[in-house]
Amino acid sequence: MELAYIPSPSRGVIHLGPIPLRGYAFCIIIGVFVAVWLGNKRWVARGGRAGTVADIAVWAVPFGLLGGRLYHVITDYELYFSEGRDWVDAFKVWEGGLGIWGAIALGAVGAWIGCRRRGIPLPAYADAIAPGIALAQAIGRWGNWFNQELYGKPTDLPWALHITSSTDGRVPGYYHPTFLYESLWCIGVALLVIWADRRFTLGHGRAFALYVAAYCTGRGWIEYMRIDDAHHILGLRLNVWTAIIVFLLAVTYMVLSARKRPGREEVVEPGAAEEEAEESGKADADGTAADAEKAEADSEDADAKDETKDEAESAKKT
Repeated sequence: MELAYIPSPSRGVIHLGPIPLRGYAFCIIIGVFVAVWLGNKRWVARGGRAGTVADIAVWAVPFGLLGGRLYHVITDYELYFSEGRDWVDAFKVWEGGLGIWGAIALGAVGAWIGCRRRGIPLPAYADAIAPGIALAQAIGRWGNWFNQELYGKPTDLPWALHITSSTDGRVPGYYHPTFLYESLWCIGVALLVIWADRRFTLGHGRAFALYVAAYCTGRGWIEYMRIDDAHHILGLRLNVWTAIIVFLLAVTYMVLSARKRPGREEVVEPGAAEEEAEESGKADADGTAADAEKAEADSEDADAKDETKDEAESAKKT
């Protein structure tokens, strides 16, 4: 008998009347909000306008969802197009199945469109949003817990994940909670990027590249633990090869970028600094005017008191 384990939810969806509320979708939505919130704070701290991150996210998020779904469907096409499967299920994103590689790749295209429309350098935007993306992934991985999917090898560890579903070939039992491992790893990646960005003043996309490299490092060993069906190349799962290749590309970019463009961008959003200076000057002017009015009012009160005092003394003498 197992004394300790992580229980799985009995179901991943709750119906509010005719409206289904799915845990997987909620995790994705919450993750997006956290990424935009943190990205906005970092963007403003670097000299950008408040709200710019959200405006660009309007482009990046839909592209990211589309890219994540496309990557999943293409790499696991047999789940949707093999005999006995319904190809319509390929459109049911709410049931799970988003590949982070496709989400980041196509999401970057959406971000590029948004940045281009605002005259903003994409690398600077990517640096600001990088830790938020890692936290969004950490939250999003809990969607796999709701769906009882993407778990690891059998284990008797006290933090084993108890799988109770037997649908789609699942075998009830106790397994490594790889969703939890990756969630914790992504939180560590977010903290690493925030620390390194402050310590080394990363710029020109290097904070984002660090996020990519750090995530790939963890994804490699976590992916190796999973037992769900996957395509293999030379004995390794496809996503392991993807993690290795993307890791090398990210590290190469960091090295070359540091040589060609050391330091950080001085201006991340054209006009933002001027607007801030104007607002600050206006506030100072308003404050000065208010002080002057107060001083004038105080002077008038003092004069009125003196006149009253003189009149009182004159009346007393009379």
